[in-house]
Amino acid sequence: MTVSCHPFGFILLQGFQGDIFHLIAGSSRVAQTVLGILLLFSVLALSVMIDRYRLYRRAWRNSLAFLQVMDQVRNLAELRERCDRFTGSPLVVLFKAAFRELTSQFLGGDDRRFPSAAGMGSETQPTKSLERIRRALDRAALAESDRLEAYLPVLATTGSVTPFVGLFGTVWGIMNAFTRIGAQGSASLAAVAPGISEALITTAAGLVPAISAVIAYNYFLGRLRVLNSLMDEFILRFISIAELHLETASVPGAVEAGKRRL
Repeated sequence: MTVSCHPFGFILLQGFQGDIFHLIAGSSRVAQTVLGILLLFSVLALSVMIDRYRLYRRAWRNSLAFLQVMDQVRNLAELRERCDRFTGSPLVVLFKAAFRELTSQFLGGDDRRFPSAAGMGSETQPTKSLERIRRALDRAALAESDRLEAYLPVLATTGSVTPFVGLFGTVWGIMNAFTRIGAQGSASLAAVAPGISEALITTAAGLVPAISAVIAYNYFLGRLRVLNSLMDEFILRFISIAELHLETASVPGAVEAGKRRL
């Protein structure tokens, strides 16, 4: 067996191809299976990263724009007409649910006909109405939180599992190295190198997606907390507006309710 000294200081065996693709192609079936699993996790994690980044960026921008429009419009009815421009914002979903519940207070619940002016003031109780509006806002907020949090467990799973999958490939590569040592009866570089190379490749392949997934997961959790804070702030703000509408409502009808000033 002849060896040659590589210019970068690596020792290359005769017939050994130094690039990683030939190294993977020459690996055992177990190592290739491990690398295939790690590749699948990497593709899934990357897809989630791209999807969540776009979703959170759009939700943040549209939420800020929606709040800005909310400060500019004169009443809820006008805001309802303009909110469809910001469909990426979770605040729009909250607003539609709360506006629908608020207007239903002036329609007698499921009855879509205008009630009489006499019965309107006597039967409507602002406290119970506010509780119903808050429940509608809370339900919408929970649904939006679940929507925004979707697929993040993929990143958590990738960050937790892939290092152990890579470690399995590492152990298997070292086992192959010792097996070849026992078969050849010597601890030469030709006997050890293939198994060690498999171990190092699977180790690196397991660490790269894990590190990336953990960083992305923590980043997206931070963005999710910001969006949840915006929703909490919007709930308090809309409750104050709804309380003002219910306390000062003197003209029946959902349209009149929506057209009162913010």
